[in-house]
Amino acid sequence: MKDKVSAKIVESWLKGWCLSREVPFAVPYKSGFHVVVGDEKQKERFVFPELNDDFFQLANSITEPWIYLKASVPPDQITDQIPERWKLQPQGYMMTCFHPMNFPDISLAEGYHLEFSEYNTTFVITIVAENGEQASIGRISLIDDVAVYDRIITEKNHQRKGLARFLLKELEKIALSKGFYKNILVATEEGKLLYETLGWKLYCLHTSIVIPSED
Repeated sequence: MKDKVSAKIVESWLKGWCLSREVPFAVPYKSGFHVVVGDEKQKERFVFPELNDDFFQLANSITEPWIYLKASVPPDQITDQIPERWKLQPQGYMMTCFHPMNFPDISLAEGYHLEFSEYNTTFVITIVAENGEQASIGRISLIDDVAVYDRIITEKNHQRKGLARFLLKELEKIALSKGFYKNILVATEEGKLLYETLGWKLYCLHTSIVIPSED
């Protein structure tokens, strides 16, 4: 894990996230970045590559629910210094893979097929079951010099069949075909374990807080 987090890497990841989610690009906000997301349960997000007074001033001034503050630090550096109205969210992990992933010799499980689509320099692969049900889906957004992987999901009743690995392999093929060799994503705890088996490394923690609504 890096001691010093690069603001450029965080910004490139955030650009890819915005492309994938089809929201406006982040704009600078003091030492961090601000995105207007517009979702009911994520109105805005402020992302800080480092923790400083900018983060804590925001935490003290915001009282509205569903505005996320995010920083590339361990949660214990945040939780003791923020008002109680803020709630810590499940831990995220920013990860990088600046070389080809380490895939086993895998093929798509029987009874599934791939579907492809694209928008905003974002490429989407969906793995579909014989009954037409979406089994797995993932996206890469190509921006600056990196491929940003986003929303890699396998439905519960289709897990343990190697679908996520196959999906990631196909997404990487697209990135490599476009000349993108640097990969970035933010993983959940469960996803982190999978990515590590493929050669990804933890770059930094991605810690989030939000004020939930009372209803």
